[in-house]
Amino acid sequence: MLIVTALALLLVAWLLGQPHLQEWRRRRWRAQPFPEAWRQILKKRVPYLRALPADLQLQLKKHIQVFLAEKAFIGCAGLAITDEIRVTIAAQACLLILNRPHTDYYPGLRQILVYPGAFIVDKVHTDETGVLQDHQRQVLTGESWSQGQVILSWQDALEGAATPDDAYNVVIHEFAHQLDQETGLANGAPNLPGPERYRRWSRVMHEAFEQLQDEAAHGDEESLFDHYGATDPAEFFAVASETFFERPGPLAERYPTLYHELCDFYRVNPLSW
Repeated sequence: MLIVTALALLLVAWLLGQPHLQEWRRRRWRAQPFPEAWRQILKKRVPYLRALPADLQLQLKKHIQVFLAEKAFIGCAGLAITDEIRVTIAAQACLLILNRPHTDYYPGLRQILVYPGAFIVDKVHTDETGVLQDHQRQVLTGESWSQGQVILSWQDALEGAATPDDAYNVVIHEFAHQLDQETGLANGAPNLPGPERYRRWSRVMHEAFEQLQDEAAHGDEESLFDHYGATDPAEFFAVASETFFERPGPLAERYPTLYHELCDFYRVNPLSW
């Protein structure tokens, strides 16, 4: 009995000590000099970052160091993982977690699987009654799983970083899903501080989502958002996040309430960059 009690106490002590140990490790990683080779990768592959204020650039680099220390990158379909791949993807992912007082670095994420280009997945289709139908093959450039994986096309991640003003960025899109999935299944409502914020978020997002659905139904080519965002609220949040970071001016002009809501959530104002 004494042995069992002692083991239980040791387990409790270990569990209580894990957050402190994790933060100690992160402080060490953040204190390391940012490698010059990584700096050159950012300069070459992620030109968007040069527009950030100096303090955010520094913060982003520290986040990249922690992110790369904690997350595993796995090459698929023969792709060899390099620092260029890791740093380019990490930089875009870490844009979404700037200015947070307690950065969790996507706590549910363990692995980033990277394909050379678009990849094929089999989707199981169910009808409206829940009956299992045929498998459907889909060609994707990215996918976010609640089981701890993000899957990306390297070609599309590279192109998204190279063209920072087209509101198409597969890394931002999939990592917005990761933030959404911190509260469970992706539903367009990420973790927010309190009921009032959820009510406000729901009102603002729903209004913009309905407008996009109407535009998509009528084939409106002047829509600010990719019509894929009309699929469901989760996809709208991800598409809106791409637009927020890459086309903040038009978003603030046409959807000022939505823009300010995303400013509050992401804790940055891209219009000031």
